[in-house]
Amino acid sequence: MKLFLILGAINGFLAVALGAFGAHGLEGKLSEKALKTWDKAVNYQMFHTMALLVTGLLLAKLQSGGMVWAGWMFLVGILLFSGTLYIYSTTGIKTFAMITPIGGVAFLIGWVLLGYAVMKYL
Repeated sequence: MKLFLILGAINGFLAVALGAFGAHGLEGKLSEKALKTWDKAVNYQMFHTMALLVTGLLLAKLQSGGMVWAGWMFLVGILLFSGTLYIYSTTGIKTFAMITPIGGVAFLIGWVLLGYAVMKYL
């Protein structure tokens, strides 16, 4: 599905830009702990950007509802996991940190769906 390839490219760009911003723009402005949280958000965004790209490439070969749902779960995970960590690291508002695990669950669901679709269709 072309959409997941586009979303992957956008998220890859954002992950690199946010990583650079964290390293150069936030250094000295956030605590060491907050910078580590920012870095974790960048890392998980980039890992799951790759998952979005793989999902898009696999969808070019086979059409699977589970594979489509995997892609959406990766995107939801990026938004909820990385997005809330970005906000939490810069604001310190703990409510955002409590939402983060929902994004982690979305990542897990995405990986299970991707694995199932690969086993079933390839």
